[in-house]
Amino acid sequence: MSTELTERILQHLDNTDKVDTLDLATLFAVDHQKIVGALKSIQAHGELVTATTVTHKSLELTEEGRHVALSGSHEAAVYANVPEGGIEQQVLLQVSGNPNAKVGFSKAMANGWILVDKSEKPPLVKRKVPTIVDTVMELLNQVAQGKTDLPANTVADFKKRKLLQETTIKSFVLSKGPEFATTLTKLETDLTVEMLANGLWQQLKFKSYNFDALGAPPTRGHLHPLLKVRTEFRQIFLEMGFSEMPTNNYVESSFWNFDALFQPQQHPARDAHDTFFINHPAKSHKFPQEYLERVKSVHSKGGYGSMGYGYDWKIEEAQKNLLRTHTTAVSARMLFKLANQEGGFKPAKYFSIDKVFRNETLDATHLAEFHQVEGVIADVGLTLGDLIGTLYEFFRKLGITQLEFKPAYNPYTEPSMEIFCYHPGLAKWIEVGNSGVFRPEMLLPMGLPENVNVIAWGLSLERPTMIKYGINNIRDLVGPKVDLKMVEDGPICRLDHA
Repeated sequence: MSTELTERILQHLDNTDKVDTLDLATLFAVDHQKIVGALKSIQAHGELVTATTVTHKSLELTEEGRHVALSGSHEAAVYANVPEGGIEQQVLLQVSGNPNAKVGFSKAMANGWILVDKSEKPPLVKRKVPTIVDTVMELLNQVAQGKTDLPANTVADFKKRKLLQETTIKSFVLSKGPEFATTLTKLETDLTVEMLANGLWQQLKFKSYNFDALGAPPTRGHLHPLLKVRTEFRQIFLEMGFSEMPTNNYVESSFWNFDALFQPQQHPARDAHDTFFINHPAKSHKFPQEYLERVKSVHSKGGYGSMGYGYDWKIEEAQKNLLRTHTTAVSARMLFKLANQEGGFKPAKYFSIDKVFRNETLDATHLAEFHQVEGVIADVGLTLGDLIGTLYEFFRKLGITQLEFKPAYNPYTEPSMEIFCYHPGLAKWIEVGNSGVFRPEMLLPMGLPENVNVIAWGLSLERPTMIKYGINNIRDLVGPKVDLKMVEDGPICRLDHA
């Protein structure tokens, strides 16, 4: 079909000097795009034809314009609904049942077809002329029949009323080229040894190389959005002067995961329905004994200005191994190390980004295995204001500015705050993390000075990634339902930073 069409074009051009591709489409009764495609095939064979681009502008009716051409203009409809004795304006607009009745009323007033008689109580809309001519309907019907030479002000008015739209069509005017022929010679694509040996290559035509053509994309790896945002989080922490904590121990003892954080052994988070406990090895045995005794004492008897919890603290509970439920266990180890380092305490900033595990029910925003982003600052005289300011700056660097803080309770922080970010796709605020000031009952048993405060926060990595990439269901980001096409087509970077 394509070869037949190209030859028909060449044969038609053989009998005329010039022809427009739009006229050829009408003459051959084929779509204009097929004519253009055939022209490109002809041009690939050399300078058989010369093509000059021309632009045609035309008017066509919109959907509303077709309705007006068929049923009459809005102003004519308003005029038709005005009875001999007149009608209240509000009633008139309701009677017409036309959403464009207000426009029709204004146009009918401007045309002098109707008037508002204010001598009546209430004022009545009355006909001002006995008959009208619906010029709008007539002109639109003329456009539908092919007329395009309407006055410029009329065209502008109809376009403003969304009755007309202007379309631009590009076509080509064809004429004979220096290598014109009525048939196409097949172009060779390969230069063979035989062609070179017998000199046949000099008589043949070769297809031109298309250096603008895109090559086949090479097979390559792709970074998951979580990895991209994780790298971004890490870079932000480093820019803000934080040092990275070691997080290579997924299995943690209950002592560092719970007890060291002043979380009582009866807390519901320590139940099997919230935590994954390890069967083998089931227990840990190596702990700093002096520190362990201080932790036991503050839990069971109190101390450091606290009443404690007043229960019988058991080493057996603290020894139980589990998959860590938060990276705050790593922060506890680092703070203990900071308090007992040579030379005494020095201010520090720590961060970590790694996996944590909780026995969660899976839904659109919850997973059993997810990432936690932990930030810790230890210094003298830190306050809740320092924490809020740090979080605003952190999220600003990430490109998220819609933040809210809600008071909360944590066993190891006081005061405590939940952090919420707005998700445009879900059209609601979603919790992305928790934060607070570590309690003295947690810090002082470690050996930190009394005037040292520690502010800390734990964030989700998945939920900010959902916000940044417009993902509404966390299971579309992590797990067996992930669309690999989404990973492959993801942008290399996002240019949305302030």
